[in-house]
Amino acid sequence: MLEALENGVKGGKWFSLMDKVCARKNLEISWEQVRRNQGAAGVDGQSVVRFQSQTVQYLDELERELKDGTYRPQAVRRQWIPKAGGDKLRPLGIPTVKDRIVQTALRNAMEPIFEKRFVEDSYGFRPGRGCKDALRRVDALLKAGYTHVVDADIQSYFDTIDHELLLSEVECDVADGKVLELIGRYLKQQVLEEAKAWAPEAGTPQGAVISPLLANIYLHPVDVALKAAGYAMVRYADDLVILCKTEAEARQGLELLQAEMSRRKLTLHPEKTRLVDAAQPGGFDFLGYHFERGYRWPRKKSLDKLKDTVRRHTPRTSGQSLPYIIEQLNPVLRGWFGYFKNSHPTTFAPIDGWVRMRLRSILRRWQKKPGRARGRDHQRWPNAYFAQLGLFTLQEAHARARQPRCRPH
Repeated sequence: MLEALENGVKGGKWFSLMDKVCARKNLEISWEQVRRNQGAAGVDGQSVVRFQSQTVQYLDELERELKDGTYRPQAVRRQWIPKAGGDKLRPLGIPTVKDRIVQTALRNAMEPIFEKRFVEDSYGFRPGRGCKDALRRVDALLKAGYTHVVDADIQSYFDTIDHELLLSEVECDVADGKVLELIGRYLKQQVLEEAKAWAPEAGTPQGAVISPLLANIYLHPVDVALKAAGYAMVRYADDLVILCKTEAEARQGLELLQAEMSRRKLTLHPEKTRLVDAAQPGGFDFLGYHFERGYRWPRKKSLDKLKDTVRRHTPRTSGQSLPYIIEQLNPVLRGWFGYFKNSHPTTFAPIDGWVRMRLRSILRRWQKKPGRARGRDHQRWPNAYFAQLGLFTLQEAHARARQPRCRPH
């Protein structure tokens, strides 16, 4: 397969791919990936632990069913989970463990093929790429003067992907009928919610291992069109910005984007899609950050999400010891800082102060005093008190991160 990727395949298409999908080594690797990710059981009630108890037998069954064409995906169990930074819920599909293994094997076989033609400006759900790479690219373009931004929002992207258009895009590189049939079955996979079951007419199943790759394949023609027109674009899944040097160029970019989205039977959100001059007040949000006037800091939803997590660990009625509470808080704060450490320096001190206020309020409650921490509480329990207990502070971590590293002579 690697040789074919380098030298090209006959006719420019993969006519034989199912043998790579159901290869025993691929199924074993896919099972290991599913096992590491854990996850809940699907509609059949089979957990990762139960599958692990008879791995050889179950993999034998999958390999046989894929080879003889009798494999059929089971329904996806739908569960509703909170959206990040808000009270709304979003649907999550939970496939069975067996379906997760087959989807992973399918992705492992397909991904190298499409990686060969994906553009550089796409960063989401691709090997060796991530949010930080996309953010660095946006930052570099803004500093280079590309401050007129098309801040685009695709309305209900994962739910509105057209199945026929998607399969036709896959067929540009894959001509194996068994693989195409398997993808089609996943797209039409039944969804089971409580006592109701239905088959979706559009979209990719959210929560499915194969969905991110299919979503990137579907938007690939849009990426190509923007690149061919000379636009600097940064896309992470359905989060997309076009960065331009003039307002006129940005308007033309938006028109092109709207036309390409229409060809893909997609819609840009009329209220959330806008033109922004990032050099002026207002700015734009991208991948958790807010960009404005040459600086960046966490967007409001990112900060709200952190505060919600801290609140769950620091109720005033907590019966846990303060060292234990701090021990639970520190990984949360470290993880958040790891992503947002490139924010404007003024970002961190107010958050540190707010976290200490939450801890002081617990101490105040233990002393039978009502309300949140204030006044003399700062003298009673100074910042040094929490430092001695090992509380991670964002401001200190930022100061350390900015210090030049000593190079060995």
